[in-house]
Amino acid sequence: MYGTERGEVRNGARCPDAPVSEAWLRRVAEEAGRGAGGVPPELLGGFLRVLADAAASGRLPSDSELDAVRRNGGRAAELGVSAGNAVQLYLSAAWRLWRELPADAQFRDAGATADAAEAVMRAVDLAVAGLADGYTTARRDLVRNEETLRRELIEDLLRGDGDAGGLVARAEPFGMDLGRPHQVALAAPDGRPGRVDAVPAALERAVVRGVGDRDVLVATKDGRIVVIAPAGTGGSGLGGLLHGELTRAGRGPGWRVAVGRAHPGSYGIARSYEEAREALTTAGRLSLPAPVLRAEDMLVYRVLLRDQPAITDLVQTVVVPLARARGGAAPLLDTLEAFFATGCVVAGTARRLHLSVRAVSYRLERIAELTGHDPADPAQRFTLHAAVLGARLLGWPDRDLPPGDAG
Repeated sequence: MYGTERGEVRNGARCPDAPVSEAWLRRVAEEAGRGAGGVPPELLGGFLRVLADAAASGRLPSDSELDAVRRNGGRAAELGVSAGNAVQLYLSAAWRLWRELPADAQFRDAGATADAAEAVMRAVDLAVAGLADGYTTARRDLVRNEETLRRELIEDLLRGDGDAGGLVARAEPFGMDLGRPHQVALAAPDGRPGRVDAVPAALERAVVRGVGDRDVLVATKDGRIVVIAPAGTGGSGLGGLLHGELTRAGRGPGWRVAVGRAHPGSYGIARSYEEAREALTTAGRLSLPAPVLRAEDMLVYRVLLRDQPAITDLVQTVVVPLARARGGAAPLLDTLEAFFATGCVVAGTARRLHLSVRAVSYRLERIAELTGHDPADPAQRFTLHAAVLGARLLGWPDRDLPPGDAG
C-alpha cells in the first residue's frame, strides 16, 4: 500500500537518530492524556517510543509492539474509557510528538523529512487499528460477561432462594438498590413465545423513560417478558406503560400484562413475581378480558383457591346441577358470567352474548330452577357468583372436579 513492507526503510534512507529522553516522552504522554479528556496516559504503553523510532529510522511497529497496543485497547475498555477517547489519546500523542521532536533531530533534506513523516503516520495507522481491535474484542467479552451475570442475577432474584447479602452485592453494578421495594411485571403474548426475544432492550429504555429511574431490569423467561422496577410507579401505571409500549412497537395484538405488588428486599422481588405469575394464570382460567392485571385486584381469587376442598364443594353443590340442562352447563355458565360482568343487567347481558333479552331471561330462570339460587336475588347472587368463579378456576366443566370435603 505504501510501497514498503512493515519494518523496512523507504529507499534504504535513514534519518539521524534523535536522542529522545524518557522525561520528554512522559510529558508528551501526560499532555496527550489531558487532551483526550483525562484518559490515563499509561494506556499509551510504549507507543511513543515506537513513534520516536519511526521518525528516527523509519522502523515500523513489530508484531509484539502491536500486540501490546491491542492489550492496551482491551484495558481501555475494561476501565470504561470510550473508544473515541482511546483513539484520541493515540492521535493526540502522535501529533504532539511530531510537533515537539527534539531540536537536534535534523533531517538530511525534504525527502528524509517526508520519509520520517510517512513512517510515523504508518505507525499511527497500525497502532490505532490494533487499539480498536483490542478495544472491540474486550468490549464484546465484557458485554457477554455482563449479560451472563445479568441473566443469572435475574434468575436468582425471581427464584428468591439465593444469599440475600450476595444478591445485594451482585445487584449494585446494575444500579439496583435492593433496599428499596420493587415490583415485577409479566407480559405474555397470545401468539408464539418467540416474539418476546427481541423485545427487552428497547422495552427497558422505554420503562426507564416512563419510570424515571434506572433501577430497572428487563429479561425474558418461559416465553414471557419480565420487568423488575422500583415501587412508586403504581401497578396500573407500570402495567399500562408496558402494554402501551408493546402495542406501539408493533409486537402484535393480544398482550396481557400482570403486575405484582411492591415488596422490600431481594425476597420481595420473588414474591412479586409469583403474584404476577398467579395473576396471569388465574386470568387465563377465568378468561378475564382485562389487558392489564394488578395482583391486589386478584386477591379474591386467591382466597377462593386457598381452600380448594371448600370451593370444590361449593361448585359441586351450586353449579354442577347446570349440567342437566339441554346443551350442558357451559352456555348457562357463560350467561352467568356475562350477567355479573354487566352489573346484573339483562339487556347488557343480551348484547354481550348476542342473544335476545327473552333468551337471556329464560336462561336465568332455568339457572334458578336447576341451582335453587336466583341470580336476580341479591341475597343469593353472591353464592352463585363465587361458585361460577370457582368453576372457572377449577376448569369445570372441561375438567373433572377434584375431591371436596365430602370426597
